Amino acid sequence: MRANTSVRRPLWRWRRNPMRRREDVIEGWVLLATWAVVVVGAPLTGVVVGQATADGLARQQVERHTATAVLVRTERSPGATVAAPGDRVMGTVRWTAPDGTRHEDRTAVASTLAAGDRIVVWTDPHHRVTPPPLTPSEAATQAAATGAMVSLALAGAAGGGWCAARAALDRRRARAWEAEWRKVGPQWGRAAR
Repeated sequence: MRANTSVRRPLWRWRRNPMRRREDVIEGWVLLATWAVVVVGAPLTGVVVGQATADGLARQQVERHTATAVLVRTERSPGATVAAPGDRVMGTVRWTAPDGTRHEDRTAVASTLAAGDRIVVWTDPHHRVTPPPLTPSEAATQAAATGAMVSLALAGAAGGGWCAARAALDRRRARAWEAEWRKVGPQWGRAAR
């Protein structure tokens, strides 16, 4: 027979044992719940959030349309120097929607443009100027990244919850051990004499 062999006892926290404490059972259940969240909940939540993000971005691609607008005026700062070709300033633009209604909104325009110039703007269903929708590949990348981040955040939160629960249970065990030692310790001291 071998000496110093250890026997693994899986699920020892749930077995009947005179040494098992209430904290051990709680720790076992918290650990089980943590693993369920990490293995099942986090990936499932990531997929759901990723799909919802993809649906929202696809809806933007359908709802947003281009319109040819006329630059009414730009808002340059009073002490502005000569603008470089890539600089942007806020400007007011006016356009006519397909239904014949006239609209006006503010947007960032190239600093080299002047009042009366024509520009292409993207509009939403409420006829407000909006950024252009993402391309399908950009939308897929953003949806996947959002789903992955949510999945990792949920798994991290579950792990953090596990660590906090474990620390609280360890403090409870330490207090229980101290209380038991205060009861039993003096009895051992008398036996040693």
